[in-house]
Amino acid sequence: LWRFGYSARLLKTNHFRTAASNTSFPAVRMLLARYSGRIPGVFVVVKKNKFFTMPETVEDKANLELYSPHPQVRGMTLLNREAFKRTVVVPVLKVKKEIVNTLLKSLKHTVLQRPGLKRVVEDPEDEDSRLVILDPHKIPEFSLGQLEQEVVKQLNVHPEVSKYNLELTYENFKSEEILRAVLPEGQEVTSGFSRVGHIAHLNLRDHQLPYRHLIGQVIIDKNPGITCVVNKTSIIDSTYRNFQMEVLAGESNLVTKVKENNIAYELDFSKVYWNPRLSTEHGRIIELLKPGDVLFDVFAGIGPFAIPAAKKKCHVFANDLNPESYNWLLHNCKLNKVDNKIKAFNMDGRDFLLGPVREELSKELPLLKEEQKTSFHIVMNLPALAIEFLDVFRHLLAGEPCSTAGLPTVHCYGFSKHDDPAKDIQERAEASLGTSLDGRCSTYLVRNVAPNKEMLCISFRIPADVLYKRPCP
Repeated sequence: LWRFGYSARLLKTNHFRTAASNTSFPAVRMLLARYSGRIPGVFVVVKKNKFFTMPETVEDKANLELYSPHPQVRGMTLLNREAFKRTVVVPVLKVKKEIVNTLLKSLKHTVLQRPGLKRVVEDPEDEDSRLVILDPHKIPEFSLGQLEQEVVKQLNVHPEVSKYNLELTYENFKSEEILRAVLPEGQEVTSGFSRVGHIAHLNLRDHQLPYRHLIGQVIIDKNPGITCVVNKTSIIDSTYRNFQMEVLAGESNLVTKVKENNIAYELDFSKVYWNPRLSTEHGRIIELLKPGDVLFDVFAGIGPFAIPAAKKKCHVFANDLNPESYNWLLHNCKLNKVDNKIKAFNMDGRDFLLGPVREELSKELPLLKEEQKTSFHIVMNLPALAIEFLDVFRHLLAGEPCSTAGLPTVHCYGFSKHDDPAKDIQERAEASLGTSLDGRCSTYLVRNVAPNKEMLCISFRIPADVLYKRPCP
């Protein structure tokens, strides 16, 4: 197509699609068939006067054959890196060393593009020459196409393609390729993980467990900075929000340091809850706060809401039932120099709401005037149970509201497996509060936790008739 002056963009136009399928354009159709493998990013199928365009996939069959480790590694449970060695035959061009760079630029779509593999190697027969490795998928018959021949002719390079034995080692394979070669054929390959500092956290399926130590070591090898890999062995405990885990590979040090939204936290991952996937949500809530606002964090953990709020000059009351979380909260407050701006508590969430929260609201809300802009926010991030705590707000305060503008805003998190998660969360919140929230709340989809399981946040200002217990006449 390049030779005949066609642009690859024409492939996407209806005009060219019609032209190519028209039987009066045999030359074009033959050209498409001949050069389909040489247009970067486009794979063209010509069949029965029709063709379709689709992105060229990295994991195509040819790639799997060329870049697969030695078949003998199938079923390996104890990592043996030497067993992954394999020699493949690839096409090379002999080039004078002074024009190597020029040739690489001119044939950049034909030269081997494989991270970790050299594209240019020494010529054992001529020290003034180099061997440029070509992509075997682009040169399937070990002979240059017409396009490539014209390029090398202009550079005075001999067009003869030679065969070269390229040795692939464990270091040359990606983690997905290694695990796909080891695990039984057709089984799901795990290479994704949550990173918490130097720790990689996996959730392995049952069929992957026999290979868990090998999987852990591969992740360490292929991800710089990861020195410990753990696998969750039980569901999260709903009381302290931590879970049992097994160290699969690397050091057993589970005390780590993470950075989220430019704030550093330290924690013991085996004893407290931390989820790096909540970074965006933490930032979203902090954006809602203004300096001088008051934040009550009912299930504070190690402080991902409380500490950035304090940095924003909010008045913060932070609580967590887990003694380990409470201690790390205090530690991180000092680490970020906000220990004098946060009042920390180690209480049950319900007791925290009935005690310090009610006391502070009872003291501050009557002092608010209409023109004052202080807002009160209550964050309840315990998705498994938080909605059940909303009944605490029923008649939490006595008397009459001095200002409806000062009524606290609640941000409550929950899980839902319902077909309409937002409706489900709202109905459950209404049941706990004993009132309708129609037109008085908003729901936000935080993330997909599992198939058919969503995590949501419902935000609403506590209605005055719910929050206040009016005296009898």
